[in-house]
Amino acid sequence: MNLLAYNITFGTYGNRLHGDPRRTVDRQHNQYGDPVLGFDEHRWKQEKTLLRFPAVIFTPERMMLVESLLPEICARGGWEHRAGAAGPDHVHEILFSHNDPGTIRKLLKRWLGQALSERLGNLLPAGATWWAECGSIRWIFEEDGSYYENATAYVTRQRATRD
Repeated sequence: MNLLAYNITFGTYGNRLHGDPRRTVDRQHNQYGDPVLGFDEHRWKQEKTLLRFPAVIFTPERMMLVESLLPEICARGGWEHRAGAAGPDHVHEILFSHNDPGTIRKLLKRWLGQALSERLGNLLPAGATWWAECGSIRWIFEEDGSYYENATAYVTRQRATRD
């Protein structure tokens, strides 16, 4: 199978906590085919109490800034940017690279966070981060052409910046 792209998604800090009504995946339920976690108000409230900093929510202007930074971050890493979008509480990036996608996700988050801090000033409290831990990575192979087309169209529709 030939790799076509990676669909990388990660959240902003303090959002989409386990137990959230939007459903999540945790470390104990993270294998292909495992069911996602449904709404659990007790767990959701418990997770909220564990937050050390306020949740990061992007304004429309900050979502557009993130989207404008994605191609240059990809170029810095030597990755081929295909499509990217930022929402109030997450980022989608579809890219191609022969490099390890886990490392790509880590660098993407690090470099994007650094660029945001440089452009916006130190908006975060000392020790805070822009991003939630982990995120998702979907490998897209040539055989998954319809998934690639659908994912790219979805990400493009989600953009705060309309081309």
